[in-house]
Amino acid sequence: MIDAYHFLCSVKRRQREDCRTWGGRMKSPTLHDVAQLAGVSYATADRVLNRRGNVAEKSVRKVEEAVAQLGYVRNVAAANLSRNRRHRLAIVLPRQSHPFFGRMHEQLRRADHHMKAAQVQLDVVEFEAFDAGALDAALSGLLGQEYDGIAFVGQGQNEALASLATLRARGTKVVSLVSDAPESCRDHYIGIDNVKAGRTAARLIGMTHGDRAGHVILTAGSLAVRDHSDRIRGFKEVLRTDFPRITVSDLIETKDQDRLMREALRARIAKEDGASAIYNAGAGNDGLIEVVRMLDLRAQLFCVVHEVSGKIREALEEGVIHVAIDQRPEIEMNRALALLQAIVDDLPPPPAPELIPAIYVRDNLPDQQS
Repeated sequence: MIDAYHFLCSVKRRQREDCRTWGGRMKSPTLHDVAQLAGVSYATADRVLNRRGNVAEKSVRKVEEAVAQLGYVRNVAAANLSRNRRHRLAIVLPRQSHPFFGRMHEQLRRADHHMKAAQVQLDVVEFEAFDAGALDAALSGLLGQEYDGIAFVGQGQNEALASLATLRARGTKVVSLVSDAPESCRDHYIGIDNVKAGRTAARLIGMTHGDRAGHVILTAGSLAVRDHSDRIRGFKEVLRTDFPRITVSDLIETKDQDRLMREALRARIAKEDGASAIYNAGAGNDGLIEVVRMLDLRAQLFCVVHEVSGKIREALEEGVIHVAIDQRPEIEMNRALALLQAIVDDLPPPPAPELIPAIYVRDNLPDQQS
């Protein structure tokens, strides 16, 4: 037993299917089809589909049922073009203090032409790395500027929580990049699983030791930054459970600065003679490379670092560095841009597999142009 409305809908649906089929080909349903099947005006159907409100609940239900029956898919790009709507997006990144962030900035420059063609205004806002106060200042500066969406790299963002909450309350979509933020602060996260990355580094070092004892010198930018702290946590978990004969030094925090890395690492190696490996969970790799070369420790120390740069490539080929775990920031940036464009239009996130970092040794380095 069905009511008269649903019976009429089923009849109209069959009629619409007959009308849309010609020569064995199915034509895509239009908004006019949705309005006719729902028994409402085109303007009402348009208001429902574009969520502009002021439509009776009964009419909303009829339009939604018609959409489901017809399999109608809203052409967001066409709708934005017809209304001359431009998205305003902001990407909040640390300055190009080391090659990783330089790669992100470069990818944004490459994407600029495509963003303009897609009616997207893309602004890049820079702040000083490892300075949560600077991140908060950058985010608070976006308040009142009516951005549709922002993506930001977290820096131990407790100071920035209020600004992020205000942005989201005002309807701005927020995506965290590289280093995750609490779920209350963002709509989505784009980046690798940093705990898994740290566990991978530990597994590689453990495999090189076999049943032998060893000692790892551990470095990172700062434990206040979540991606670094997550990597260190994952690293220690694996060594503790699976390779208990390998000990770990107290963490050296370098703020990802080559000078601090060079000075602190050289002093630590002199103090902890007999170290068998180094794991750097952050940047500052140029300083690490200088120390290993200067002290000629390539045969003694198995070195695992993050990200690939020109100098890392040379060090891998030379045997100074043995493994580089690269999270491919260009892919992260492309995903962030695609995600922001979707969610500001109230569309589901584009389907994408988990971001798995690439593990590079000197034998599988990508071509330079990659």
